[in-house]
Amino acid sequence: MGLTGTVLAVDAGNSKTDVAVVSASGEVLATARGGGFRPPAVGVDRAMDALAVPVERVLKEAGVASVSHVSACLANADLPVEEERLAAAVTARAWGASVAVRNDTFAVLRAGVSEPRGVAVVCGAGINCVGMRPDGRTARFPALGRLSGDWGGGWGLAEDALWHAARAEDGRGGPTELARTLPAHFGLPTTAALIESLHLGHLARDRRHELTPVLFATAADGDPVARSLVDRLAEEVTLMATVALTRLDLLTEPTPVLLGGSVLAAGHPQLDDGIRTRLTARAPLAKPRSVTAPPVLGAALLGLDRLGSPPGAQARARAHWAAATGRAPR
Repeated sequence: MGLTGTVLAVDAGNSKTDVAVVSASGEVLATARGGGFRPPAVGVDRAMDALAVPVERVLKEAGVASVSHVSACLANADLPVEEERLAAAVTARAWGASVAVRNDTFAVLRAGVSEPRGVAVVCGAGINCVGMRPDGRTARFPALGRLSGDWGGGWGLAEDALWHAARAEDGRGGPTELARTLPAHFGLPTTAALIESLHLGHLARDRRHELTPVLFATAADGDPVARSLVDRLAEEVTLMATVALTRLDLLTEPTPVLLGGSVLAAGHPQLDDGIRTRLTARAPLAKPRSVTAPPVLGAALLGLDRLGSPPGAQARARAHWAAATGRAPR
C-alpha cells in the first residue's frame, strides 16, 4: 500500500540516477543509485526499465509500494512535449498518486535555494539554464546544442579547442599552445596525430571530454586563444542567466544565480571571475554562487513544495544530505 505524504524524488542524468523516498516531514526513508537515463539513445521504454531498477529498490527499502507524489527531474526532458511524454511514461508505472516531470536543471536550482526562486546555469557536458518563481513562473531554454543556439559545455569547448589547434598546426589559423598541449595529453606528437586517432577510433570518442581540462590549464598558462574560449564561456553563462532573470522580472531584486555542473564547479579562476564581473555589470542584484548540494535533494524539495510540507521539512531533508556528503549543501 502507499504511504500518505511521501515523495519519490528522482534525479536522472545521462551517466547516473539518484532516487530517494522522503516523508512530508522531510525524513529521508531510503535512497538508491542507478545507471544513466538516456531515452534518445535507447528509447523511452528501455530508459524507463532502467529507471525502474533503483526506483523499485528504494520503494522496497522504504517499505512502500507507492507514494503520494513523484518528483522526477530527468535529463533529456528538454522540451515541454518531452516532459509530457516522460510524465506519461512515469505515470504508467504507478509509482505515485501524482507525477511532475521537469528537466534535471530544475533540480540543481531547487537544491541551492531556500525557496523555489532563482536562476541556475549548469555547464557539464552541455550547457543549460532555468529559472523559477514561487508563483510557478519559469524560464528555460531548449538546450539542444547548436540546433537551438547554444554554445558551451565541456563537449563544445573540447571541439573548439581542437578546431583552433588543427588550424594553428596546418597554417590556417594563428598560433596557439593548444596545438601542443592537446595531443601531448594523450602522448601524441602532433594535433594531426590526435585527429587521426580520434577519426579512426584508436581513441574512444568519449575521451574528447578530456580535452576540456587541458584547455583550461592552457588558458591558465596564458595562451591567448585558450583564454578567449574561457572568456567566451563566461559571456555565454552570463547571457543565459541575464535573459532568464529578465524573463522572470528578477533584475530589480536580489536573486540567487546558481552555478552547477562539472565545468562551473571546477573552480577555474578566469571563468569564475569572468562570470562574476559580467553579472555585476548587467545584473547588479544577482547573487552568483556555486551549488554543491546533490540534485536529488532539489527533486525532493520540489516534491515537498508540491505537498505543502511544514517549515522544518526542507531543513530536515537538507540535513540528511549534508550528513551524507560531509558538507552543508548550498
